[in-house]
Amino acid sequence: MAELLEERSEEMPLAEAALPIQGMTCASCVATIEGALRNLDGVVEVRVNLTAEKGFVRYDPRRVNLRDIARTVHEVGYQVGVEELDLQVTGMTCASCVATIEGAVSNLEGVEKVVVNLNAGTARVWYYPGIVTPSQIKRAIRDLGYGASERLEGPEALDREREARQREIRRQGIWMLVSWPLALLVMIGTFQEMWILPRFVPEILRNRLVLFAFTTPIVFGPGWQFFVNSYRGLRHGVIDMNLLYATGIGSAYLIAVINTFWPDAGFGGPRATFYEAAALLTAFIILGRYLEALTRGRTSEAIRKLMSLQPKVARILRDGQEREIPADEVEVGDVVVVRPGERIPVDGIVLEGYSAVDQSMLTGESMPVEKRPGDEVIGGTMNKTGAFKFQATRVGKETALAQIIKLVEDAQASKAPIQRLADLVAGKFVLGVYVLSLAVFLFWFFFGYHRFFDPATRFMLTPYTLGSVSVFGFSLLISVAVLVISCPCAVGIATPSAMMAGTGKAAENGILFKGADAIEATSKLDTIVFDKTGTLTKGKPSVTDVVPAPEFSQEEVLRFAAVAEVNSEHPLGEAIVQGARERGLKIEEPEVFHAIPGHGVEARFGGREILLGNRRLMGEHGVDSSLLLPEAERLENDGKTVMFMAVDRKLAGLIAVADTLKEYSLEAIQILHRMGLEVVMITGDNRRTAEAIARKLGIDRVLAEVLPQDKAQEIKALQAQGRRVAMVGDGINDAPALAQADVGIAIGSGTDVAKETGHVILIKEDLRDVVTAIEVARATMRKVKQNLFWAFVYNTVTIPAAAGLFYPWIHQIVSPELAAFLMAISSLTVTLNTTLLKRFAPSLKYLKVKAEPQPAMAPVAGGRG
Repeated sequence: MAELLEERSEEMPLAEAALPIQGMTCASCVATIEGALRNLDGVVEVRVNLTAEKGFVRYDPRRVNLRDIARTVHEVGYQVGVEELDLQVTGMTCASCVATIEGAVSNLEGVEKVVVNLNAGTARVWYYPGIVTPSQIKRAIRDLGYGASERLEGPEALDREREARQREIRRQGIWMLVSWPLALLVMIGTFQEMWILPRFVPEILRNRLVLFAFTTPIVFGPGWQFFVNSYRGLRHGVIDMNLLYATGIGSAYLIAVINTFWPDAGFGGPRATFYEAAALLTAFIILGRYLEALTRGRTSEAIRKLMSLQPKVARILRDGQEREIPADEVEVGDVVVVRPGERIPVDGIVLEGYSAVDQSMLTGESMPVEKRPGDEVIGGTMNKTGAFKFQATRVGKETALAQIIKLVEDAQASKAPIQRLADLVAGKFVLGVYVLSLAVFLFWFFFGYHRFFDPATRFMLTPYTLGSVSVFGFSLLISVAVLVISCPCAVGIATPSAMMAGTGKAAENGILFKGADAIEATSKLDTIVFDKTGTLTKGKPSVTDVVPAPEFSQEEVLRFAAVAEVNSEHPLGEAIVQGARERGLKIEEPEVFHAIPGHGVEARFGGREILLGNRRLMGEHGVDSSLLLPEAERLENDGKTVMFMAVDRKLAGLIAVADTLKEYSLEAIQILHRMGLEVVMITGDNRRTAEAIARKLGIDRVLAEVLPQDKAQEIKALQAQGRRVAMVGDGINDAPALAQADVGIAIGSGTDVAKETGHVILIKEDLRDVVTAIEVARATMRKVKQNLFWAFVYNTVTIPAAAGLFYPWIHQIVSPELAAFLMAISSLTVTLNTTLLKRFAPSLKYLKVKAEPQPAMAPVAGGRG
């Protein structure tokens, strides 16, 4: 066997890998994994070590790769440990840069997946430790000509990103100051004999040597970056937009130089000196780079705002003294002092003091929230009025702000399904343009020029005629215009830029999308399923109606009922006691108390006998309840739990208790209906109760008497009807249903957002945030579609125009400088269109409707009647 392995090793180069394997518990796990991997074609040797939790594999990389090996391990029920590496990448300028980096890093053995975000300037790499290292990944990116460093967190990341962006703006700004004055001189010199220019422009500027002297610093100064980056890419077998630019600039400049110094070389002669094309082409590309550097950061403004909320200093009490320390050094349990106008450094619970805190940047709440002892405060929020002390409960990466930033960053690093087509186009675009440009050159050189050329040909959008240009010069002009005018950048940034802006805008309103796919799915919803208890309702019963019999008042009925229930632990009894206290009634202890299971309670107070319970209890004690039976039936039809009360065997009144609806439930559902969505309620309650709630809220469909474990099946049944379903729940009991739904929306998550199950997380318990989440998703996807439409239409229209498709009829061609201008404008248009999302505001902010809490109506499970 050993000899056979040696022979096979000589025949083919074998690779070795030590993979961390998770989930193994015994020797049979080892045998299972080894057996599965040995059956994989291309695997030569497998040794799995249970103690070290590693699998050592020798394999033929030409027949099998690590992804296949990892997938096989996963298929037999185990996991190959994967680590994440977050990198800050500098020097990216367009979508082809993204494709270049993703391609190079993906080709590294040991890399599972890589996602590069152009707008954020980041790369997230999933890799197998031990096979490839972070330094190898960074080196692969740097070898392509880009900067790569591990991402910092919090304010440090913000500072580094800002510095990098400012450096790029400054660099391109300097190159603009160099290129534009010289390019304008070259253009004026080229057209010196036209219009009124001879009166003002000296004839020497027309001299080809002068034009050469002005153009050369542009090409080898500002334009040199394109040649350097092209070389780095070609060295690694990749082509990108830099190569298109370098080819366009280089060919125009080279032909001009040849025809200046060797006019008889056969490249068009003295009239084919296109110095202005090389100069203006460079200047316009630099202008585009400068404008993109200015605008690109705006799409990620929201995440920078969140990062900027993190205070750098905290004031804590230690040994009875106040000390100022860095905020990241606060420990759980520390007592923190906050004064008016200061930001709260970490999460905690108020110990003493009173204040109002502005939480708008995290939760979207417009009004400051009052904070008293026992209330929770969130790190990064602004203390407005009073001073207070609080005990730190979550610090560092555990704070709500850090979790929110992480979720937003994760969402921005993900890719939506709609982006796959754009990535495919952008990735193959450059090579396609080269092939097209060569075909265009050959067509005009061998056929088109002789068949269609007109000496009166003009450059499009200018009054200047081309004159008698050679066949080579004419073909070159058109092919260069095709190279330059094509713009995969607009296609590549259309989706990620909008997704970044959308996730940021959602975060401003207290809504967290866990990925770009969640935004796309949310925009397509047509059915919203609400869980009842804890979602539509508060999950806590309260008194809704007190109906006295003749000779009794509401206060008497409620006070006697509270006295009877004061020692009760039943939810209905607690609701009655709480209702009496809220009305300021004095509640005393009964002299005698006796609970009657399934019926109610019996008590004695002040020498009077009190009965509280269902009608069966009244009947057994000879109390005539017929007087209030119609009222009781009306309340029960409204879905409320009704209890009869008698004093000294005489009917005293009725008390109705229900689980009250959350504030704004009715308003949220009305708006969802106006948006064209079907609203469904799912509950374990009986159908009569559920139907009562549905009538009050205007819910379209009720799924009643559904056990918690069956909720996911009900969601699946709706999906089988072709519906795109969102499930709105509390994120804990509803976890299976949230996971099954197309979009799971976890509501009322508060500050611990990282543990939630849903695809969308709502920090507040305001049901109207479901509306806002859908509006943000739809607005984001509108921007994506607008951007993609513009990008595809731009390339569909301009590339044929630059290729001379319309020349036989209009006798106009696109000059290389106009092509460069249009190319710069196309990607800039996409970026500026995306920044308009900053102006988006949820419709609720326009309505300015302050709804009152809705009346209580939902009964409590386990009632006494």
